[in-house]
Formats: sequence, C-alpha cells, structure tokens
Amino acid sequence: MDIAVARTFLEVVKTGSFVRAAENLNLTQTAVSARIRVLEEQLDRLVFIRNKAGARLTPAGEQFHRFATTLVQVWARAQRAVALPPGRETVVTIGAELSLWSPLLRHWLLWMRRECPEIAVSTQIDTSERLMEQVQDGSLDVAVLYAAPSRPGMIAELLFEEKLVLARTTPTTKPLAPEDHVLIDWGEEFAASYQAAFADQPNAVVSISYGPLALDYILATGGAGYFRKGFIRSYLEEGRLALVPGSPEFSYSAYAVHSTKADPGVMDRVRAGLRAAAAIAA
Repeated sequence: MDIAVARTFLEVVKTGSFVRAAENLNLTQTAVSARIRVLEEQLDRLVFIRNKAGARLTPAGEQFHRFATTLVQVWARAQRAVALPPGRETVVTIGAELSLWSPLLRHWLLWMRRECPEIAVSTQIDTSERLMEQVQDGSLDVAVLYAAPSRPGMIAELLFEEKLVLARTTPTTKPLAPEDHVLIDWGEEFAASYQAAFADQPNAVVSISYGPLALDYILATGGAGYFRKGFIRSYLEEGRLALVPGSPEFSYSAYAVHSTKADPGVMDRVRAGLRAAAAIAA
C-alpha cells in the first residue's frame, strides 16, 4: 500500500472532512478523493460515509484505522533506520509514560550518550495502552511503564519496585479539609486499590493526572496526595512534606517491555542502561 494513501486516510479521520484534509496536506480535494477511492478499491469496502457535515468512518474504516496508524509509524521508523546519522550503527525507539520520564528516562538518555554513542535514540511519551500496542506492532522497540500486562511475544523486565505513599504539607498540626486531598491518577490498579482502602471518602475536588504537577499544586496551596516515595524523598527530608501516619501504601513497579523478536544485542545494551538509570533514580 502507498503510505501516502494511509496518511491521507488518517488526515480525513482527524479533520472529519475531505476539504480540510486536502488543505492540511496541500492537495486538491479531487486528489484526496482519488486516494480514498484507491484505498476502498484495495480493501473492497467503503471506509467513509460522506455527507454534507463531512466524513465519518464506516465499520470497515474503524477496523482499518489502527492498521493505518501502524503503517505510518512503521514506515517512519524504517526511514529513521535507513537514514542513520553519521557514525551510528542503529536506532532505538523508546516510549514511556509521562510520569516515568523524570528522572528515570533522563538518566537513561545520559547513560546511552555516554556508554552507547553508536546508537541513535528516538523517544516519545504516550499512555501505557498505546505504548504496549506500538511494541506489539513493531513501531516501538521498548516501552517503559508501570504495571505491565502480560502479553504473548512480549518480555517485561522489572526495573524497580516503588511505593505510593500518602504525604501532606507541613506543619502537620494544621488540619486538612476534605477538599485539600488531591487525587492523582496512578493507573487503574491504583484506582481500584485506593477505592477499596478509602471507600467512605468523598470524591476529590481536585484530580490531577501528572504527579509532579500535583506536587507543585499541593506545595503551593497545602494539601495531601499519594506520591512515589522516591520522588518526594528530598521534600520529606527538608520537612516540606510529611507522611500521614497509618495510611496504606500501594506497590508501584516499573517495567521495561520489548518484543521477543527484538535484536538481543541492542536490547542488552538498552536494558543495561535502564537498570543503571533505575539504580540512580532509586
């Protein structure tokens, strides 16, 4: 399949319009229509329903959507691999959940630059579900994430095991109101455990999906929330935060996930760097 056709299909999906897709791709509407017609002929199915409001996917189009995304991603990866920077032997694509980039992946990038200068690196941030999908379809070499699910053809290596602990701002003599508790999104497993432990607690007034942002907010306004213990260690030592006595702790482990088909030599170096970075971060 022509990659341009897949890109055109994705642009129509994104914009919901043949006209806007043509504008974004610097093509005529006729050219966009022709590419989609070729795609539909190849699939022997309609992928869009056209109407005055724009274009929406048919069931066949919805099925093709994820394959089109994979086609474009794999092609981009192939281009990077072929057009290696001077002096580089290969390229490694690695993705991680947002909360793992600092400090773990930052330490890993520095390690790779120092210990593996022959390897080019491409990085990205995404959700755990998308990262796992991309490792499975080959558009990503390694994913670093929490609570890695077991999937066939995938290897998950434990990088570190950490605890999520309930911490509050000081002084601890100052009482906290229910609205001072910030709910931080640490994934579905944490959400289920948290709900079981705090079944009678009212819904949080403030919910934040990114731990460092939640910490900045709590330090500025006062409050409490669950954080990775290693991440807040310096704040505990400085006395800016304190652990809430008697509060439950939750396990929060990070894994490096890659395909069983990945180049073992390259993966050995990547994993060695991740283990070194995890030791520093811990």
